[in-house]
Amino acid sequence: MRWLINLAGVAVIGLIVWWFWRSRPKAQRATGAEPIEILVENGVYTPARIEVPAGTTATLRFLRKDPSPCAGQVLFDALGVSAELPLGKPVMVTVTPDKPGDYEFTCQMRMYRGTLVAR
Repeated sequence: MRWLINLAGVAVIGLIVWWFWRSRPKAQRATGAEPIEILVENGVYTPARIEVPAGTTATLRFLRKDPSPCAGQVLFDALGVSAELPLGKPVMVTVTPDKPGDYEFTCQMRMYRGTLVAR
C-alpha cells in the first residue's frame, strides 16, 4: 500500500513539473496586417504565445477583462514598449522585434506572462 502512495506522489510531482516548466501554449501566428487579439482575463494572456516574422511590425490588440490592478499594464521590456490597459477598452500595441528570438511580455508585477516569438 505504501508503494502505491509513493507512486501517486511521484506522478503528481511529474505532472506539476510538466505543467509549470515544460508545457508551452500553442502559438498564434500573425497573418497579414490584421492585429492579433489578446484577451487579458483570469490571470492570463490568451493567447500567451504569438509568432511573428522577425524585422516586421506586429500590431497586438489587448482587451482587458480582468479588474485586477496587476492587469492594468503590459510591458515588453526587451523591446522598450509598454502600454496602459484600461478595463473593457481595446488597446493597440505595436512592436517590432528586429532579431529572431523570444520576447517576453508581462504585467508590471510579472504575474501575467506571454511570449512574442520572432522567427
